[in-house]
This record gives sequence, structure tokens and C-alpha cells, in this order.
Amino acid sequence: MVTASHHPFDPITPEEIKLAVRILEATFPGVPLRYKRIDINEPIKKDVLPYIEAERLRRPLPPPPARLVYTLFHRLDSGAFYRAVLNADKRTIVYAKELPREVQGPIDPDEIMEIEELCMKHPAVLAEIDKMQLPAGVTVCNDPWMYGTDSENETRRLFQCFMYLVETDHPQNNHYSLPCKFSPVFDGLTHKLVRMDYLPGGADHEAKETQPWKPVKGIQYAHDLLDEPVRSDLKPYIVQQPEGPSYTAEGQSVYWQKWRFRVGFNIREGLVLYNVTYDNRNVFYRLSISEMTVPYGDPRAPYHRKQAFDVGDTGFGVNANQLTLGCDCLGHIKYFDGYRNDSKGNPVPLKNIICMHEQDNGLQHKHTNYRSGAATVVRNRQLVLQMICTVANYEYIFAYIFDQAGNVELEVRATGILSTVPFDNESGQTVPWGTNVGPGVMAPFHQHMFSFRIDPAIDGFKNTVYYEDSVPMPEDENNPWLVGYTTEPTIMHTSGTANTSVDRHRVFKIRNDNINNPVTYKPVAYKLQTAPSQMLLVSKNSLGYRRAEFATKPIWVTKYQDDELYAAGEFTNQSRRAEGVETWVQRKDKTENEDVVLWHTFGLTHNPRVEDFPVMPMERVSVMLKPDGFFTKNPALDVPQSSQAFNKSTLHPQAPQGGACCGGSSGSAGSKAKLFKRLE
Repeated sequence: MVTASHHPFDPITPEEIKLAVRILEATFPGVPLRYKRIDINEPIKKDVLPYIEAERLRRPLPPPPARLVYTLFHRLDSGAFYRAVLNADKRTIVYAKELPREVQGPIDPDEIMEIEELCMKHPAVLAEIDKMQLPAGVTVCNDPWMYGTDSENETRRLFQCFMYLVETDHPQNNHYSLPCKFSPVFDGLTHKLVRMDYLPGGADHEAKETQPWKPVKGIQYAHDLLDEPVRSDLKPYIVQQPEGPSYTAEGQSVYWQKWRFRVGFNIREGLVLYNVTYDNRNVFYRLSISEMTVPYGDPRAPYHRKQAFDVGDTGFGVNANQLTLGCDCLGHIKYFDGYRNDSKGNPVPLKNIICMHEQDNGLQHKHTNYRSGAATVVRNRQLVLQMICTVANYEYIFAYIFDQAGNVELEVRATGILSTVPFDNESGQTVPWGTNVGPGVMAPFHQHMFSFRIDPAIDGFKNTVYYEDSVPMPEDENNPWLVGYTTEPTIMHTSGTANTSVDRHRVFKIRNDNINNPVTYKPVAYKLQTAPSQMLLVSKNSLGYRRAEFATKPIWVTKYQDDELYAAGEFTNQSRRAEGVETWVQRKDKTENEDVVLWHTFGLTHNPRVEDFPVMPMERVSVMLKPDGFFTKNPALDVPQSSQAFNKSTLHPQAPQGGACCGGSSGSAGSKAKLFKRLE
């Protein structure tokens, strides 16, 4: 039996990928199939809860729920697109459903390579290259892009290719600094050229036929292509744990301090965390980045179509980096692997796609008793799970960070290379929707909008979401000196949306109305420390708005449904409108003391600087989930005090000799004497 030893939350295995292919080939005998995705279908929640609760309470485990696998594939004889679900335990097909013609599945790596090769061999493209009259040694490459949407009636599977010049055969050549002014559009199924788009080169919308290239030098980032030397004054920084890490990992299960959770991975979302508990108390059922959209603000055709959905269109799991020891993560590293399928249904191993390590993040807490000078110092040890995704030009770094005080942070960093366009800026011309980043190259303004899907389990699986504003008290007899303020709660009784509010210090909380904290006399809760972000800037009348309505509100609350995992719906590639959170909230489901899901939209409005090129210093944004009345006191009180004997810091030779930095007393005897004299 293929699935006998699998935990319900385990990622797909190569055997299961092969099994899915065998089942489908038997279901469609003699029909050639092209596989887009083969992955685990999320287990039905009501079926998996008895299993994970028995696991948490250390009771005999019931039979696990059925292990289901889903597939997305094309029939190559007809071009029809299908979604199928298979039962891996019974080795049977549950259903195979042909999807409407306008539904386009995600892009797969094989498809990208095919379009890239097709583009470089096509006679029309070669003719455009000839018009550029390139000097010897300068060649051309292309980036196939998801086509986006600009028509209600388009049902073809389309790709737009953005062309760039390559001035060196160095493997890290920055072709994004030399964009070309033509962009072929291909049909992804028939491989026919649909048309040749010509790109505007100025502030107006006018696009001209391809002209001979005016040579400019590319702007490089690779160290051995730089004109200036690399810095030589940086000394090694070595992170060591001579006794090993403080975590243990058994398969996908992780134990660290009082945290326990399972590390999941799928092709679409990449890193997923399941069944998160603290000190054996339920906290979260599932955490993931549900969706991401990157709309560009250049109003000129064809750039109006540039709106990537990096989760739904391609997939973070597909694009996850295979990480390198000592580079992407420091310290004592545990790696997790995964699998994806290729277009023929073969398993493809993904090594080292998630790294786990501990880090020191400054002080956890400190207090010096000013009367005695005695200090308590505890450092903040954290556990980090990190995944890095390369989506053509951009890199996204995702890290879930656990600490000893019950906090979970989601940190997102954006780096990589800007998506650039050709621009005739020799005469000092600029545009209001972008930044000139080099000769003949401009970087348009754009946004990166993420949806953080939080499936809570705060001491149980029925929770309530509400928000709390800090407001001044009325000017009455209860506030005679006019300084009082209080908090004002608003319960989200039914599915819907809410806005953040810095002016009111609005805090969103998830509570369990069935369990009260014995100290606060209020329900146990966690709060979401939101990242106040500008929401989607495209017009409400645009197709881009309808495709990404999740990015128009920072907070969405829905009642849990098994098939509602993605904020913009299951199929985003060339979508005309989303079928996600904006649809689900219309049901007005009861969400008070129910199995609820909280979706937080946050992101970056990125108006590029010239300093963001040729490779971008990271931009960081984070959100935090923090206990709020979940415990009866600081849960990190039992973390051992920091000490020099433990941390083994070294003293710089030129530094003055000082007293003990942690533990014992703090400050000189003279300063204490002065303090006590003043107190007398």
C-alpha cells in the first residue's frame, strides 16, 4: 500500500505521483496527457481532526483520513483542461472533470522552457532581431510571462515574451538592463505566433517598429563583472552550536522548546505549517501564504496586462530554491525536501527547499533593579523556517519565526531584479509611473500584495474574530481630568471584511469564547499584529481589480470550507474575475464561535529607486501572531538567564574593560552609592 505510513499532512511522494499517472492513463486509454500539477489534495478537516487530536493527547490513533491526490492536466488530442481527484489508498479515481474553456491552468517549468525555445527559433522573432543590427558577441534571450487579461472574450492559452540583449556569456549576466522593444505573443497550446507587440519607448503610448540598436553598456551585479573591486575588510561571521540545535525533527514533525508543528510543502503554496501547538495547547490548524499578486502601474500597452499571481499562476513550490549550506541559512541547518512532477508525470526531486535553524534576535526581556543594581537578562532565541522562491527576475524570501514567548512571525523579504522596460531617456526624459535605472532602461512602479491565510485553533477549533480600537473616554464625571482612554471591541459576527486603522490602534484578535483566562476573566486569544499596507491601486473598473479583489481589503473573515484555500480562487492564470474571498464572504455565514479563517492582505507598494538596480537590496515586511490573554503570565519566564559562560562572547582588544553584562549586578559601586544617596 503506497500510503500506509504517511501522516495526513505529509507532502506528496514520488510513488504517489507515479500512481496518479497510472490511474489517469488507465482512465484515458490511448489519450496523450500533459500534466500541470500532481499534488496532495488537502485532507478533509472534519476527518483529520480526530487523528491530530489523538496525536496531541497521546492517545491511540484512529485510522487516518483517505489520502487524496489531485491532478490538473490537458488532453493533448482535444486541448481540454481537466481537474481530477484520486484516492491513493484505494488506487481509484474519485472524479475527472473537464473545466470550462476559459479556465487556464497554472504555468509549469517545462512549458516555460518550450515557449522560450519556440520564441528564439521563430522566423518572425529572428527577423526582429536582424532589424536591430547587433554587433558580434551580443545575443538575445527572452522571459516568457503569463499573459494577464485584457479581454472578456479571450479563451486561448497565451504567453507574452519580453526580449532582452545578452552582452556576455557569463552565467549571471544581467540581461534585464538591456530590454528590447518588441514582444511576441504565442498560443501556449498550438505554439502559433498570435502577433508581435511593439513596446513604447517614451512617455507617450506610441510604439514604433524595431530599429537598429544604439549600443549601451549593461549594468551588472555579478562580482567578477563589476568595475570596482569587492570589499576586503569584512571578517568572517561564524554561527556555531557546539552541542547541536535545541530542536528535534522526526520526518516532517518538529519539536522546539514548547512548540510542536508539522512542516508541509506543496507545489502551489510551497511552505505550509500544520497543527501548531504550544505546550500541548492548540494554536493554529494551518498557516500559509495563500496568494500573491504583482500589478504594474505602467499605463501603456502592452504593460497594462502585467499582473502576476505568483502562487496561482506558477506556484511558490515550483519556484522554490534548492538552498545552499552556509549561504541562504546560517548555523546548524535542517533541510526539508519535496517533489513536483514534470509535464510527462515524472517525479522531480526538490532538494533542500526549506531550511530550519535557530537564531539569536537580541534580548527577550531585561530588567535592572535600580535599587540593588541586580539585572535579569534573557536573550531571544528563535526558530526559523525559511523558503526562497525565484519567480523569473524577483526573489521572495519567506520565513516563519517562532520564539519562546509564544509569538509566530511571518517575515517576507523581496529582492532579486526589477522587471524593466526599454525607455529612451538620453535627453533626460522621465515618466511619473516609473524610475530610470540606467541608460535605456526604466523600472515601472508596482505593488506586491500577499494574502496570509490563518486557520486558527485557539485552544480548540471554534473561534471568534474581532477587532479592538483604543478610544478616548467621554468627557464626563468618569473622566474629570480628560486623560482616560479605553478599548472598544467589534465582533465580526458574520463573514466579511474590515480595515486596519493606525489612528485607532486597531488590533485584530482571535479568541475562544468557550475558555476564559483565570487572570483576565476574558476569553483566551491571540492577536494579529497587522502590517498596515496600501491596498490595490488599480481602478475598481479594471479587470485587474476584479481578478485580485482579495487585495482591496486588509482583513477578510470566512467560515471554513474544505475547498476554500486560495484568496483569489483556484485558477488565476488569465482569469477575468476572482472566485475567492470576495465571493465567499457574500454568504454572510455565521463566524462567531465557529470554525473560521482569517485572511490578512499586506504588501509593498514598490516605487523603484535607482539603488534597487541592478540587484535589489531586500525590502522587508512582517506580520506577527502574538498571545493576548492566552497565558497567565510571560511564557518565557522559564528561559534560562543569559551568561557569558553560555554565550562565550569575545572582547575587542581596544574595548575598555567592563563589569559583567548579564546576571549578577549591573553598574559600578560608585554609581550605586550615588543612587542610594539621592534616594535618601
